[in-house]
Amino acid sequence: MEGSGEEFMKYRSPLVSRYASKEMAFNFSDMKKFTTWRRLWLYLAKAEKELGLPITDAQVSEMESHLEDIDFIMAADEERKLRHDVMAHVHTFAHCCPTAAPIIHLGATSCYVGDNTVRPKYYRVIICYFGYH
Repeated sequence: MEGSGEEFMKYRSPLVSRYASKEMAFNFSDMKKFTTWRRLWLYLAKAEKELGLPITDAQVSEMESHLEDIDFIMAADEERKLRHDVMAHVHTFAHCCPTAAPIIHLGATSCYVGDNTVRPKYYRVIICYFGYH
């Protein structure tokens, strides 16, 4: 893909290409966003299990083992069908975690992943920009 000119066939922000550090660009990337969603679903499942919901260790382990192997093509196809980014990624995660599929996003709304992804992102911006730790 790189060097093929394909990157010039979609919108690119000069804020990223000219001014963003590598870390800042990753902070706003799809990979960071959607791995954060998967981590949030994992945390949700662990909390629900602790509260007594019928969630197995196998389901949790399956989710843990697939946090970063995102099939972005499948997710894009699902989003075209469903017209819903969160549900598209629920289905994509469920595809690689069939045992955990029934508990992914269980009892949550789209705001659970949306809101809890944005806040830490801006926190990381402040850390990156101002150098606070």
